[in-house]
Amino acid sequence: MRIFVTGASGWIGSAVVPELIGAGHRVLGLARSDSSAAAIAAKGAEVLRGDLDDLDTLRAGAAGSDGVIHLAFIHDFTQFEASVQVEARVVETMGAALEGSGKPLVIASGTPALPGRVATERDESAAGGLVASRGANAQAALGMAARGVRSSVVRLPRSVHGEGDRGGFISRLIGIARDKGVSGHVGDGSSRWPAVHVRDAAHLFRLAVEQAPAGSVLHAVADEGVPVGDIAAVIGRHLNLPAASLAAEDFGFLGRVLAVDQPASSVLTRELLGWRPAQPGLIEDLDKGHYFA
Repeated sequence: MRIFVTGASGWIGSAVVPELIGAGHRVLGLARSDSSAAAIAAKGAEVLRGDLDDLDTLRAGAAGSDGVIHLAFIHDFTQFEASVQVEARVVETMGAALEGSGKPLVIASGTPALPGRVATERDESAAGGLVASRGANAQAALGMAARGVRSSVVRLPRSVHGEGDRGGFISRLIGIARDKGVSGHVGDGSSRWPAVHVRDAAHLFRLAVEQAPAGSVLHAVADEGVPVGDIAAVIGRHLNLPAASLAAEDFGFLGRVLAVDQPASSVLTRELLGWRPAQPGLIEDLDKGHYFA
């Protein structure tokens, strides 16, 4: 298959591209800059220059491919709703280009935050919050199954970790700990985060584009729920800093995420596609030390 990948040079895309190529697929990667184009080409993929506002380019990339994996998102948390609206236009444009073809469209979303219980693939995002605000885009993509598109959504957990992560939530927590001189968590530290290694996530995206049935919701979850207090303790140990409870405001926008208990399951995904995470879990990965180099 020739697969068009947006966000191909990003954190997850950088793992998805070699996963696809290693399985015999050809990749067309969207690049908005020279550095992104060079990174995509270095992994053996074709390059399509453009960005998320260039709908004609996105339409052409989708129409000229055998499937699409949409990973790109503008992570500006000061204008998050504007980013969601950009994504809505992108999803509609590429979905329309694939309409009636039976070709796959796989988009990234987030696991639901349902405090007090483990979220499954059957749950919709609860009202409110950053993850939930993207829920309409995920639903729009799933609705394209009725338009002859083999659409699916891969929901990612709060932490997609691994060596080379520089912009994820774990990296942000480490940076905050260094700045404040304390490795913090919100409340008593019992709130849980689901997590997955980036290479395991990449494997699931490949399985999704290859074989996920139309309208599938998939969870890229390896660790069902890691207490944020345990995450703070490991960070503190590696930085030789105390771990303690801090006010949510001390973490900026991330405080709202840390404060919510949001475990998630991937049982149904594993049963459907035979996905089996094989990489280190979050705590084991942190203990390898590469986040602190």
